[in-house]
Amino acid sequence: MKKVATVLLCAFVLLAFAGCNSNTQKNGDFSFHDNSAQSTQNQNGTEQNNSGQDDVDQSAADSKQEEDSKTLIAYFSRVGNTYFPAGVDAVASASLIVKDSEMYGNTQYIATLIQRATGGDLFLIETEKKYPADYDATDRQGAKESKENSRPKLASHIENMDEYDTVYLGFPNWYYGMPMAVYSFLEEYDLSGKTIIPFVTSGGSGFSDAISEIQSIQSDATVLSEGYKVTHSKASDVTFEDIEEWINGLNK
Repeated sequence: MKKVATVLLCAFVLLAFAGCNSNTQKNGDFSFHDNSAQSTQNQNGTEQNNSGQDDVDQSAADSKQEEDSKTLIAYFSRVGNTYFPAGVDAVASASLIVKDSEMYGNTQYIATLIQRATGGDLFLIETEKKYPADYDATDRQGAKESKENSRPKLASHIENMDEYDTVYLGFPNWYYGMPMAVYSFLEEYDLSGKTIIPFVTSGGSGFSDAISEIQSIQSDATVLSEGYKVTHSKASDVTFEDIEEWINGLNK
C-alpha cells in the first residue's frame, strides 16, 4: 500500500508541475519560458528603437535647418518715417492704429505679428527725408514720388542680407502699387535664391500690381503670390492667430 501511495503521490506531483508550466506559457510570459519568442520581441524592440532614433535624427536635422535658415521682416510704414507730434489722434488717420496705448502704422502692426510668429528680424525701410504728419500732405508727397518714379534715399540698410533665406516684405498700397521707398529697398539688394513673401495694407486695392513688380525687380527670387492683405479699416482686428494660420498655410 505504501508503494502504491508513493507512486500515486509522484504521479500527482508530475501532473501538477506540467499544469503549471502549461499555464505559464498560455499567460504569454514568453520572456522567461520561450527563447524564440524572446528573440522575436527583442528584434521588434530593436526595430522600434531604430525607428525612434531615425525620428530623432530627422528632428535634429530639421531643427538645424531651421536654425541655419534666417527670416527677415522688412516693412515700410508711416510710423518710423514720420515725425508725429505728441498726442496725435491715431484714430482719425487711415494708416494709424493704437494697441495697448502704443501707436502703430497699419503695416508696422502686421509686421510685428509676423515677427512674433516667425521669430525673424524686424527691419524698417526708413527714408532719409521724413513724411509729413498730416495724412493728406503725405498722400500728396506719395503721389508726387509715384508720378516721378523717384527713388527716395534710405536711412537704414542691412549689412548681412546674405544670411537671410526668407524675406517678408510689407508695405501700404500707395497709388495702386508700392511706395517708391520699397523700390529703393528692392533695388539695393540681390535677393536671388531667397523666398519673398509680400504683405500689404490698403484701402481696398490689395496688392494691385505690386507682386508682379517685385518679380520683375527680383527675377531670381521666389515671390509668393499668396501674400497677406488687409484693408486699413480691418488692420486693427488682425490677431496673432490670423497671421499664424496664414503662415502655416503658405506653400514655401
